[in-house]
Amino acid sequence: MEWFIAKIFAKYNYWISIILMMIGFYGIVAKDNLIKKIIGLNIFQTAIFLYFISLGAVKAGTAPIVDAEIIRKGYVYANPLPHVLILTAIVVSVATTAVALSLVIRMHQEYGTIEESEIIEKSRDKGMTWT
Repeated sequence: MEWFIAKIFAKYNYWISIILMMIGFYGIVAKDNLIKKIIGLNIFQTAIFLYFISLGAVKAGTAPIVDAEIIRKGYVYANPLPHVLILTAIVVSVATTAVALSLVIRMHQEYGTIEESEIIEKSRDKGMTWT
């Protein structure tokens, strides 16, 4: 039993990312306020970033600067690809958040609220249909 617990807690960063994913998904699905949905989306995206960065970690790995001596001595180096992908994902996340916030501002101007159920109700009153 102790072995099982040690194995579970050895990968605590994966568990934290899973918990953050569940919190973010809950915020996206269960909340009615559009700002809270955006915050849930950002938490979910942050959990994905943490997960991918955790995958890229190499125990006792050196910087990914490879030359003949490093290859000859057999050093292990960290793969920089997950970190580069996360930098790109962070830029996309910021852009997504900016667009979502601008849409929320526009919806507030149009409907006078940022609650999803009230927006749907008011749009039905205007004759718009939601499929």
